Amino acid sequence: MVKPAPLRRAVEYLAQKYEMSERRACKALGFARSSCQYRSRRCEPLGLVAEIHKLAAERPRFGYRRISVLLRRRGHQVNHKRVYRLYSAAGLSVRKRSRKRIAATLRRPHVLPTRPNERWSMDFMADAFHGGRAFRILNVVDDFTRECLASEVDTSLPALRVARTLDAIAEQRGGFPAAIVVDNGPEFASRELDGWAHRRNVELRFIRPGKPIENAFVESFNGRLRDECLNENWFVSLKDARQRIEEWRIDYNTERPHSALSNLPPARYAEAWRKKDREKNESRFTQEVA
Repeated sequence: MVKPAPLRRAVEYLAQKYEMSERRACKALGFARSSCQYRSRRCEPLGLVAEIHKLAAERPRFGYRRISVLLRRRGHQVNHKRVYRLYSAAGLSVRKRSRKRIAATLRRPHVLPTRPNERWSMDFMADAFHGGRAFRILNVVDDFTRECLASEVDTSLPALRVARTLDAIAEQRGGFPAAIVVDNGPEFASRELDGWAHRRNVELRFIRPGKPIENAFVESFNGRLRDECLNENWFVSLKDARQRIEEWRIDYNTERPHSALSNLPPARYAEAWRKKDREKNESRFTQEVA
């Protein structure tokens, strides 16, 4: 069954193209004139319309489907078709544009983390085996301790694989961070990872397109991995690449001096911070008891 909206447009087309009346156009199409002239008298909730405008202003590159998800998260019982109608009527549709013309958007200034596991960063790298086949590396870094939490290596790393990797890291470290800094790659901007972040109560902080400096911690790590490991080895297979990169990651965390950490390895710096934090908490508790 054809919906009324396309038929109304067909009636308008016939009336303009062949200069016929609305009555004759409806008769030619077999469309009831009363249906053609019908206009809904239903009043939309002002709160819902205002919320759609607010979300569209906060996230100008979100379409109606993602805004529908956000509305349901905020307690609105609404389906995507209704949101689409209101979204389109308000002229909020997202238009495609060239990546080179993306304007800088408002963003929060980066605040340095104050403890381990407060904020992570992640990014992809690419390299190739000896035979020429490409593979990818997902690096995850703790922005406070500079530890590399994982270097996941495979020929394909989709969003669900990224989520599984983050779950495994959180299980090892005893919890998830408050935020993860990422670029605008398709895996990070996907619905799958957005849903994962919502369920884990983790904020995905996207940098501005073309501004890798805003993800400086993992970009710095990528440079070290490229210079000291990838450029120094030939990888003959996936197993070989995983083994060599994991060995370098462990050495980076436990042995390699880090200039930003007073030349301590990241793992040793993290342990020293935890020890100092425990002593501070014990001292505070002793003072409160006394």
